[in-house]
Amino acid sequence: MKADGRLTVADLIRQRLEEAFSPSVLVIADQSERHKGHAGWREGGETHFNVEIAAAAFAGMSRIERHRAVHDALSPEPLDRIHALSLKVSDG
Repeated sequence: MKADGRLTVADLIRQRLEEAFSPSVLVIADQSERHKGHAGWREGGETHFNVEIAAAAFAGMSRIERHRAVHDALSPEPLDRIHALSLKVSDG
């Protein structure tokens, strides 16, 4: 949570994915500083994320279906505040 009481983008990602999938594994890494000076980077970060998620809800889904499900859970916000999102999604 930010000093002003608002949720960070990482907090929003966590909240949305936990609500949608009840994951057994959820790792969210803000990698914005690695992209400083690149397209989409903003002062303060919160623009580039790597997410690893495992949930039984993904069983039987193709890789594309899993990614679409994650994007649907994150739309419109916080997805509209992110420049880049890297996903590793499994049914484990």
